[in-house]
Formats: sequence, structure tokens, C-alpha cells
Amino acid sequence: MTVYCGIDWAESHHDVALVDEDGQLLAKRRIGDDAAGYRLLLDLLAEYGDSPEEPVPVAIETSHGLLVAALRTGTRQVFAINPLAAARYRDRHGVSRKKSDPGDALVLAHILRTDMAMHRPLPADSDHARAITVLARAQQDAVWSRQQLVNQVRSLLREYYPAALEAFQHKQAGLARPDARTVLAAAPTPARAARLSLSQLRSALKRSGRQRGIDSEAERLREVFRAPAAHHPPAVEDAFGQQLLALLKQLDAACVAADELAEAVEASFRDHPDADIYLSFPGLGVQLAARLLAEIGDDRHRFADARALKAYAGSAPITRASGKKSFVGRRFVKNNRLISAGFLWAFSSLKASPGADAHYRRRREAGDWHAGAQRNLLNRFLGQLHHCLQSQQLFDEHRAFTSPLTSSLTAAA
Repeated sequence: MTVYCGIDWAESHHDVALVDEDGQLLAKRRIGDDAAGYRLLLDLLAEYGDSPEEPVPVAIETSHGLLVAALRTGTRQVFAINPLAAARYRDRHGVSRKKSDPGDALVLAHILRTDMAMHRPLPADSDHARAITVLARAQQDAVWSRQQLVNQVRSLLREYYPAALEAFQHKQAGLARPDARTVLAAAPTPARAARLSLSQLRSALKRSGRQRGIDSEAERLREVFRAPAAHHPPAVEDAFGQQLLALLKQLDAACVAADELAEAVEASFRDHPDADIYLSFPGLGVQLAARLLAEIGDDRHRFADARALKAYAGSAPITRASGKKSFVGRRFVKNNRLISAGFLWAFSSLKASPGADAHYRRRREAGDWHAGAQRNLLNRFLGQLHHCLQSQQLFDEHRAFTSPLTSSLTAAA
């Protein structure tokens, strides 16, 4: 007897439903979100035929958490069903639009019974790849949080302290630089900044870790801070300074977290067997390559072909056709983290790869906008990456980007 399991996930408890191949409800149970609940679930699955050789497939509306980790033991297929898709399936079983947690678990079980081939199970990635996923996503989130804080600091400085923006905005990393954060902490208001001496500025730059050009930089900062500028009343300016100091503390913590996570990502990524393949591609450094590996994984059977990977990333166009109307546009349902890293990859590859630069320029000459040309270049890179991962080969610039003239001569021969 073939059995299918559906689990309606919640924070404190989960509803479980088991159905057979004819759609008959075999069992339903509510379990707690703890070790005892997970053990009860596994015992229930075993009671209805679950075994290492023939595990019961499970449908659930999430792809992470301890419950999913408990279910992903052995060769069991776990399907993470999008809640929006599950809501559409719910309408097939009744028109009253009633909803309950046990009913949702039953709907999920029926999804596997009728349309399991239409849904993708969670990939069988190695523990190493899943650890890289955790670290790379955390580092990406830390970078985004850091940039949000930088934007808040920039917006605040525009209100009362434009000299600080003039002093640091044009430099690489801008207000996130250690010297910028240290100097602003020492002088959070324009009045205090104008009173800083050269020796105080030199001390602040040294505390930030700067080792070169300290004297010239201190003189430049003193000129910027002492230039004529408009001011708020002293009490208002001091209040702005207190707000800046509070933001700087948050920014310091975000910068430290991003740097520490970046070191952890690099150490873990370089030990992965696929690291050399990723790093052989132009425009990919350790952090960007780790983000790609985190989203693609190392399960060789996850994507049937390169087209599946391109669709997952959102780089492949999608066609909507009805009657005589046809529209080709970009995908909106995609892995947002992967496409974000992919655009950075395509942009950075323009200087590292003559073939990528030529491909981008051809797309621009054909009428594509910048984003469209980058998406087309990423689409090509993903196809090459899929081939290299499947065949365990390093990237070859000459084979990856063959000129149109060479391709025509080869075809004629």
C-alpha cells in the first residue's frame, strides 16, 4: 500500500494526515514541536509502512526547522509546498472555503497523491553544503543589515552634518569604513569636529587601524571640518549627535558580524570539493561563489538540465501565449538570493573575461538594456556552470565564449 503524508506546520504544534493511494484517510494526529512530537511522528509513519527502503513521502509548507531536519533522515523525500499553491489546491476539495489545520494537512497529503511529479523535493545536499548555505545566507543578511544602517547614518548626516559626508562618502566603503566610524564617534557634531586638532585626528585614524597617509588624511579632514557651514542650534545639534552615536554602535556591531561571518564562509567554502570549479569562473570570488553554492547546492540530481537551473535562478525568460498573443518577459517567481548574486557575478565578470564583455556588448547592440544584457550573460554562465559541475571540469574561457566567426567556420567544416 502506498501512503502519503501531509503536515500542517505551526510554531507550537503540527497536524499530520496520512492517506493511501485511493485518497482514504488512514490516520490523523496532532504532535508537539519538540523531540517527543518528532518521535511520535516517526513512529506513526513506521506504523503505516515507513522503512529505510521505502520511506513515506511528506509534504509540508516549510523547508527549514528541526521538524524538517528530523524528516530528512535517510532517503525520505520531503516536499516543501508553497503556501499559495496549497491554498489553490484547497479549493479543489470544497467550495465553502472552510479552513482548518487538520484539513490543510489532508490537502497536503492529497497534493502528493495526485501531483507529486509536479513538485520538487528538497535537494539531497551534503551536510557540508547545507552548512555553507547557513553561513552564506547569514553573511548576506549581515551585509544587507550593514548597508541599511549606513543608509540611516547617511540620511541623518544630511540633516545636520554634511561635512562628514564630504569627508568620507567618496571613499571606498564610505561610512562603513573603520576610520569614518572612529572619527564620527570622536566628533559626532560639526561643532566638536571643528575643534579637533591634528594630533586628535591622527590618534583617531590610528585607532581605526589606518597605517598609511595618516598625516595627509588628518590635514584633509581638518580642512573639511573647519570649512564654513550652516548649523542647527547647539541643543538640537547635540541631540542629533546622540542619535548618531547610537547608530554608530549598531553599525560597528553589524560590521564586525559581517566580517566574522565572511571569514567563516571562506574557511568552510574552500574545503568543499566544488570550490575550485566555482572559483575558476571569471568574476567569482570566495564570498560570491559561496553564495552561489549555497543556493544551488551539491545535489547532482537536483536539476534535470541546465534549463531547470536557469529557471530556478530566474535568468531564463518566460513565455506567456494565448491565441495570437505571445509575450516573452522575465521571471518574477525565482530564487531571489541566487539572482542577486548572479547579477553581481555577471557585472564583475565584464572586466575579468573578454568573452563575457563581448557577449554583453553584443546584447547591448542588439537592443537590450543593461539589466537585460546582464541577465542574458548570467543565463549563459549558469549553463556553463551546470556543465562544469556535472562533468567536474574547470571553466575554460576559449571553449565557453567562441567568437561568431569561429563558430561559423567550425559549422561549415
